Amino acid sequence: MTSVFIVGCGDMGKRVAREYLAEGVPVSALVRSLEKGAALESMGIRTVIADLDDPATLTGLPTAGAILLYFAPPPGGGHQDPRVRNLCQAMAPGDEPARTVYMSTSGVYGDCGDNTVTEGSPAIPLTARGKRRLHAESLWREWGAERNVPVIILRVTGIYGPGRLPVSQLTTGQPVLEVGIANLTNRIHADDLTAVCRAAADRGERDQIYNVSDGHPTTMTDYFNAAADFLGLPRPPQVSWEEARQVMSPLMLSYVAESRRMDNRKIREELGVTLRYPTLAEGIRACV
Repeated sequence: MTSVFIVGCGDMGKRVAREYLAEGVPVSALVRSLEKGAALESMGIRTVIADLDDPATLTGLPTAGAILLYFAPPPGGGHQDPRVRNLCQAMAPGDEPARTVYMSTSGVYGDCGDNTVTEGSPAIPLTARGKRRLHAESLWREWGAERNVPVIILRVTGIYGPGRLPVSQLTTGQPVLEVGIANLTNRIHADDLTAVCRAAADRGERDQIYNVSDGHPTTMTDYFNAAADFLGLPRPPQVSWEEARQVMSPLMLSYVAESRRMDNRKIREELGVTLRYPTLAEGIRACV
């Protein structure tokens, strides 16, 4: 491995970058402006000014032979991800990365009830955001096949960890569903997601999909209650489905309306990742 190029270098990108930098691996990241890149430059990350929404700026990117980690979200609206298309089209023959890791979402599976979801389960997204992610996956896989670049897809569940707890939702009293009617949701601690990203980049198999979760689904209500107890805040009010449709935001409703029981055996058995926080109780305690 000679270099790493991160597209979408937010919290998770920075976490992964720190590990590579500590090992002496050069890391570059795409940013929209010098101001946004200042914090990355202070970490030792070389920044490249470009805009995924403007194909004319996507020139001279340091992709050739690099590990490309694509963490950028799609734009809002619609069922497609033009940002991924723009980047794929911008990489000329000879500028291909050694491999690409794309961070997708478990939302591509849609509502699976109480069924266990493996990587072989059908992807039938119900939400626009899920459809955008599935479109992005398809773009990457088609591009990888055409250009002979291994593409690894991570279908990531809800991320929590230090600085990622639902503090604003709890302090503003946003409601959750009643315990008895709340659907199954899945999570992964940010530290464990970092380990999975590294493992996928270092030894993920060509064209493989990996479900990323701690393997212990609970509910959104359980998660909010655990976070409230940990933070010393009041537990959120609980509402019925009828009340939820009146008081919850459309985004929150889309999260709580779907149910999935994610299987994480592939990240443990094939990627060899040992989770530091396999349960919510352990992960919450590490959120100081």
